Amino acid sequence: MDLTLDEVKARNAEVISEALSVYPDKTAKKRAKHLNVYEGDKPDCGVKSNIKSVPGVMTIRGCAYAGSKGVVWGPIKDMVHISHGPVGCGQYSWAARRNYYIGVTGVDTFVTMQFTSDFQEKDIVFGGDKKLDKIVDEIQKLFPLNHGITIQSECPIGLIGDDIEAVAKKKSKEYDGKTIVPVRCEGFRGVSQSLGHHIANDAVRDWVFEKGGDKPPLFESTPYDVAIIGDYNIGGDAWSSRILLEEMGLRVVAQWSGDGSLAELENTPKAKLNILHCYRSMNYISRYMEEKFGIPWVEYNFFGPSKVAESLRTIASHFDDRIKEGAERVIAKYQPLMDAVIAKYKPRLEGKKVMLYVGGLRPRHVIGAYEDLGMEVIGTGYEFGHNDDYQRTTHYVKDGTLIYDDVTGYEFEKFVDRLQPDLVGSGIKEKYVFQKMGVPFRQMHSWDYSGPYHGYDGFAIFARDMDMAINNPVWGLTRAPWSAGQ
Repeated sequence: MDLTLDEVKARNAEVISEALSVYPDKTAKKRAKHLNVYEGDKPDCGVKSNIKSVPGVMTIRGCAYAGSKGVVWGPIKDMVHISHGPVGCGQYSWAARRNYYIGVTGVDTFVTMQFTSDFQEKDIVFGGDKKLDKIVDEIQKLFPLNHGITIQSECPIGLIGDDIEAVAKKKSKEYDGKTIVPVRCEGFRGVSQSLGHHIANDAVRDWVFEKGGDKPPLFESTPYDVAIIGDYNIGGDAWSSRILLEEMGLRVVAQWSGDGSLAELENTPKAKLNILHCYRSMNYISRYMEEKFGIPWVEYNFFGPSKVAESLRTIASHFDDRIKEGAERVIAKYQPLMDAVIAKYKPRLEGKKVMLYVGGLRPRHVIGAYEDLGMEVIGTGYEFGHNDDYQRTTHYVKDGTLIYDDVTGYEFEKFVDRLQPDLVGSGIKEKYVFQKMGVPFRQMHSWDYSGPYHGYDGFAIFARDMDMAINNPVWGLTRAPWSAGQ
């Protein structure tokens, strides 16, 4: 039986209380600030965020190194990214995301390769500066077509005081001004991977933009030049987005980080508009370019046909009638295809309930795509969101939605057990827990080895994957915990 809105709110509040009841009083008081039932008339979601996780509660967050190397810098394809420190961090982050790229691996592209200084005990005692110096020489000899190098510092580097900036400057001079970027992204910095994004953005500012000065662009500028910022090309997302922008008459002069290059980073300050997808990871550098170079930036959401159309019109509003007409032409071209996708999958998915817990922008951006299929998001939250992320989320969620920030493994299981969603969309750490509970699951960090999910092409794949997850007959062979007694 369907619950009224008041009953939903009361149930969700009760679920939060039950989850908090198992904690010691001090922990419960801290965690209570991160959990809430959204009130539709409020300007925010009513949760605290970007606060240090409580020790022992099994947070699902990552670290600053993951935010820099794994998200911002790692997908830049023609640069070699050194994980400076013990081998473990580099190995764990090695090709962990599906950042598709064009190029020949090991020749002019290096995204899926692993470069590490492999710290040993003697390096901790005596320092790793000389070792790092030697590694740069080896990289230049083995991979002469690389266009730059980044040094991604791991925790021990900040503890022992390796001067990676001095090494970067020294080696840059030795190799005729080569771009070598030291990134102080030691994992212990900040409360999550979010600070790693910020640090990486600052490194782009200081070691690419500022270093480049007034270097002339490598292309002839047009009034329709745009840069895609904060799309990591998971399963080809940036490509499916780029198609639409170019069809409406814009010219994409840079996309980063996914399938991005150092030259595209350097060219970005010459764009007429920065189009920002992942606000959390790249708003810092977008704001800087607006202040420094006068380039406006606009957020966009290419998940699901409703948000794609809305975003295309928003982007077009920054240009003349030619681009505005181009946006309408693109929307009209793809609408029949989207209608066919919805006609096929909506009858199979309508009314299904979803709970999300992801990083970046996904906890809010994908809601529209689910709604296009007639599905309802009943709970959502961020691994490393800030207050402004939750403010933006209010434009997407409905009154009574369960909101959880930095949710613990226990809390998430408890919420799913009580709310009984038809689908959970989260990360790899949660995937097998919920599948063993008999709950359909989609890995929403890297699209569960599928994709793309962005753009019109991506929505067709998204709809197919959600249907495949929920309506898979395998779930008839297992029992969810709440049906065990039936």
